[in-house]
Amino acid sequence: GAAGRGARAACGAAAAAGGAGRAANPAAYANDQPQPGGLYDTAGGVEARELSEACASAPRPEGAPTVAILGAGLAGLSTAKYLSDAGFRPIILEARDVLGGKVAAWQDEDGDWYETGLHIFFGAYPNMMRLFQELGIQDRLQWKEHSMIFSMANQGRPGEFSRFDFPEIPAPFNGLWAILTNNDMLTWPEKIQFGLGLLPAIIGGQEYVEEMDKMSVKEWMKKQNVPDRVNDEVFIAMSKALNFIDPDDLSMQCVLIALNRFLQEKDGSKMAFLDGAPPERLCKPAVAHIEANGGEVRLNSRLQEIELDADGNVSGYILSGGERVEADLYVSAMPVDVLKNLLPQPWKQMQFFSKMDALKGVPVMNLHLWFDRKLSAVNHLLFSRSPTLSVYADMSTTCAEYYNEDKSMLELVFAPAEKWLKNSDEEIIAETMKELERLFPAEIKADGSLAKLEKFKIVRTPQSVYKTLPNLEPCRPTQKTPIKNFFLAGDFTKQRYLASMEGAVLSGKLCANEIVKAGVAGEVKAGQKAMTS
Repeated sequence: GAAGRGARAACGAAAAAGGAGRAANPAAYANDQPQPGGLYDTAGGVEARELSEACASAPRPEGAPTVAILGAGLAGLSTAKYLSDAGFRPIILEARDVLGGKVAAWQDEDGDWYETGLHIFFGAYPNMMRLFQELGIQDRLQWKEHSMIFSMANQGRPGEFSRFDFPEIPAPFNGLWAILTNNDMLTWPEKIQFGLGLLPAIIGGQEYVEEMDKMSVKEWMKKQNVPDRVNDEVFIAMSKALNFIDPDDLSMQCVLIALNRFLQEKDGSKMAFLDGAPPERLCKPAVAHIEANGGEVRLNSRLQEIELDADGNVSGYILSGGERVEADLYVSAMPVDVLKNLLPQPWKQMQFFSKMDALKGVPVMNLHLWFDRKLSAVNHLLFSRSPTLSVYADMSTTCAEYYNEDKSMLELVFAPAEKWLKNSDEEIIAETMKELERLFPAEIKADGSLAKLEKFKIVRTPQSVYKTLPNLEPCRPTQKTPIKNFFLAGDFTKQRYLASMEGAVLSGKLCANEIVKAGVAGEVKAGQKAMTS
C-alpha cells in the first residue's frame, strides 16, 4: 500500500543519510522487547570487545598497507572493518552487484524485498552484537520475547503452538525452567532422560563438546539412551534450523555448541529480527565505516585467477574483465565452494588447502509468500516441525520493513532442500501450500480457497553454509595460511561459532587480527604493490 511505500521511502532516505533512523512507522516496533541488558558483559561479549580493541589499539602500520579482500559477505565486511580500524587500507572485491553474500537481498518490481535467508540474530552472537554497537545501529534489531515456539500440527493439533518461555532469572535456570514447564512436547520421563543425556556435556565443557564432533546427533542419542521422541520433538527442528539438515547427518558438536551458549548465557537464546533488508540495514553502514577509514568496496568485480609469483606467494588478483588488482596483502572471504574452485594449482597439493575438499555447501531455499489477508500472526520465529519446512516467520508482523496490518508475508526456510532444488517454482509452492494447510487449516487451503497467494518469490542457494557432518572440524582451515601474504575469512574457517552469521563476523575479526599481528611483527611493508593496472 501507499503507506508501506512511504515508510520504505523514508526508511531509504534515513539509511542514505547514514543516520541510524528507524523505519517511519512506530507501530512496526510497538510490540518489540528492549535490547537485553548485559549482552556485552558475557564471557563472549568481553572476548568480542578485546578482539575489537586489539585491532583499534594496535600500533599503526607504516603507510597504510593495502589489503585486497575477495567477497562482501559478512566475513569480508568484518575483515575490512577491523583492518580499517587498525590503519590498513582494505579493498573489497565483490563478484555480484549486491552486498551481503549469504545475507544478500533484492527488491522486486513492487519494491518489496526478498532475501537469501530468514536471518535471526541471537543474544549469543557477541561479535555480531558488538559490530551493531560499533556501527551505532543497535536500534535496528527488533528483539522478541524470550521464547522458542514450535508448531503442534504433527501432534494432531493444527494451528496450535507449544512454547518454551524463558523467565527473567539467571542462566542456566531460565533454560531449565523453560524446558521443565513445557508439558506439550516432552513427558517427564523423557525430560529426565534428556537431562541425564546432557549431563556429560554440562560437566565436561568444551573438551566434551569438541569430542562429540565424531558423532551424529542420532548416534549421540543412542549412546546416551535419549528416547527417540526427543529426536522427533526437538532435534529434527533444531538440526534443520542450525544447518538445514536432519539429525542423522548433523555433527552433535553443532547442537552442543548451541545448547551450551543457550544454557550458559541468560539471553543467549533470545532472538532479534533486523528491521529491514540486511544489505541496506547492516552491510551499508559497515561499508560507510570502511570508506570513512580510507577503504573501498567494489561490486561487479569477479575473481578469475589468483596469480602467484615464483615463490608461490600471491602477486595479484586477476578479475574476469582482465583487470589486475595488486595489494600488499590478500584475503579470501569467499564461500568455501567458490574458494576451492579458484585455488591455484600449486596450492591444491598442500594439505592445508586440500583438506578443505571435505567442506561442501548445503543446499537451501528461502520462500516468500504474499497473502491477500492477515493470518493469525505470532511476533516471533516459529519452528514448523514439518518434513519440508524448517523455520518461518510472518514478516509483516516481525519486521518493520514488511510491516502491514492488513496482509501477511510469510518467509519460510525450505530444508532439507537437496531433493527439491531441481523442481519448478510452482511445484515447490504447491508443496509448501499443502504443508501450510496442515499447519493452519482454518486459514490456508492448498487450493487457495481461503487466504489467496498474491505473489511469491523463491531464492535457491545450492551451496549455502558448509554441511556440518561429523569429523569435519579438522578440515576447517585457520585464518592464517602457509602462504605468507594470503589470509582466509569465512564462517567455514576455524572459529567457535558454527557456520552462522556470528561465525562469519568472528572469522573476519580473527583474520584482521592475524594481519595486524603480522604488521606488528614487521612482516608487512606498505607500497611495494599498492596499485591496480
